[in-house]
Amino acid sequence: MNIQPGLEIPDGELEFVASRSGGPGGQNVNKVSSRVTLRFDVERSPSLEPTQRERIRRKLATRISKEGILQVSSQRTRSQDFNRADVIARFAELLRDALREEKARVHTKATRASKEDRLREKRKRTTVKQARSIKGSRAWDD
Repeated sequence: MNIQPGLEIPDGELEFVASRSGGPGGQNVNKVSSRVTLRFDVERSPSLEPTQRERIRRKLATRISKEGILQVSSQRTRSQDFNRADVIARFAELLRDALREEKARVHTKATRASKEDRLREKRKRTTVKQARSIKGSRAWDD
């Protein structure tokens, strides 16, 4: 499976597990295993370079187990074949997103207009809150 230029993961590194889905299924819902879970060993994959492995570990930390296994599931359809295709597409997209280089943020100065807008809005909020406190104090004086 081609993830991006320079990174291809062979099918042998992917493990698929089918289980019963909690979604739609009609009469077959308790008999057919239509949910597909893809398991990929990030820690032991020979296809990944150390920098790629670290980036995947960092970006997908919530999806990777302590053993270094990345799990992606799909149970969108009643068909195991469609769910398998869906889980492969989702897996590839997850890896592409994790390996995408982020642009460094360019620090900029706030413009004079933006500073003036912020201060104008603060003055407006101040007058609104002061008006509320004046109204409130009069109500107690009566």
